Amino acid sequence: MSEQSRERQVPPNDTEQALPEYAERVLNVAELIPPGRVMTYGDVAEWLEEGGPRQVGRVMALYGGAVPWWRVVRSDGVLLPGHELRALERYREEGTPLRQASRAAQGHVPKLDMRRARWDGCEVSDGRDPSEMRDIAEAGEVLSARPVRGGARGDAAQGDAVGDARPQAPEAHT
Repeated sequence: MSEQSRERQVPPNDTEQALPEYAERVLNVAELIPPGRVMTYGDVAEWLEEGGPRQVGRVMALYGGAVPWWRVVRSDGVLLPGHELRALERYREEGTPLRQASRAAQGHVPKLDMRRARWDGCEVSDGRDPSEMRDIAEAGEVLSARPVRGGARGDAAQGDAVGDARPQAPEAHT
């Protein structure tokens, strides 16, 4: 992802052209999450060893349209209000584990199966360890990530068929 394309995501009332350092780091982590997997807002903050779920949610709300925003989620697995259908389409394309919606659920929208979909950030395509990945996220280097094999899923998720096409930033992620 080029710095220039991320600059376009800066809110119009913001006079500074560059992303804040923390925002850049959050977006780098979002890009590392493999197709078919998710991290919670709190997971991202913990992985970065800085901030918290609300700070990560704010970054995703303001700048997340430049990255796979649907892979950074609420810890309860509920899809992002107002963006459920767009996210659901991506989850189905990527083979992200979902739980059937109960009849009582508003709109019968499924939830993420967090036990199976959650990514711990440990396995990436070039075999680097998590501490090295933190350094990479801080430096702004973006890697291609792959899903963790085995466990409940047992198979690799399919990548996004659209490739580099990125949605516009959702208005709110909190």
